[in-house]
Amino acid sequence: MSSVALSKAEPVAGTVPGTGRGPARPRRVALVPTLTLLLGALYCLLPVAWVVIASTKSGNELFSTFTFWPGTGLTENLADLNAYRDGVYWKWMGNSALYAGVGALLSTCVSAVSGYALAVYRFRGRETLFNVLLAGVLMPPVILAVPQYLLLARADLTDSYLSVLLPQILSPYGVYLARIYAAASVPPDVVEAGRMDGAGEWRIFTRVALPMMLPGLVTVFLFQFVAIWNNFLLPYIMLSDDEKFPITLGLHTLLEQGANTPALYTLVITGAFLAVFPLVALFLVIQRFWNLDLLSGAVKS
Repeated sequence: MSSVALSKAEPVAGTVPGTGRGPARPRRVALVPTLTLLLGALYCLLPVAWVVIASTKSGNELFSTFTFWPGTGLTENLADLNAYRDGVYWKWMGNSALYAGVGALLSTCVSAVSGYALAVYRFRGRETLFNVLLAGVLMPPVILAVPQYLLLARADLTDSYLSVLLPQILSPYGVYLARIYAAASVPPDVVEAGRMDGAGEWRIFTRVALPMMLPGLVTVFLFQFVAIWNNFLLPYIMLSDDEKFPITLGLHTLLEQGANTPALYTLVITGAFLAVFPLVALFLVIQRFWNLDLLSGAVKS
């Protein structure tokens, strides 16, 4: 009996004791996906690193020193940029903030109402209307820019702030995201419960559905803000007064003048470097809403 018990207790050679399985193998690192992500990150961050380093160089250092070697002219570049045409750069920055902030806010409101209506209500032609809106995502901006210019020219709104704001209000991609998020986050039972309690449709939307849709709407706002901030084609077609230019179009005019005045190249690079900060700050501020939503979901579950 003792020999039988010992033979049962002894593990089989080449197995992990107590499991009967083979020896534990070290986990292999997925090299191909990791290298692909690293290359993608390098591809995206390398131009940003170049702008950061180039903004520290003076005009002479920009063309005579190693590309990724810091310079000594950052303060001088900032002073020249601030003094150029009595600080027109900050006027361009303010215009971009106006176009992107107001345009993204209005676009988010329109997307929220449209997405909620398409997700909650059942009416004839709903899918057809949604497919038509979704087809706008596939349209290149250059195709829509010229008809938009002709329409606003007929209304005598070109070369105005509204000529840049109005075309940005309706975002097909924002409506799509709002509908998907509303369908996933707003249960039909909650809407029916609000109706049974006597609440109107607008009250249900603003008091019940809108807080549930907030994380998705924050994403819509961020995407639309970045898209308007980086937009170049629409202001280029609509505007002729450089006092109304956004930062993208203003830096483009500086770059064109730099062909005859190379000293302006440092202003363009320094201006591009400063233009990144509002986007980074916005992302850091908005990120807390995503974190709060995840934490609140964990507490509720």
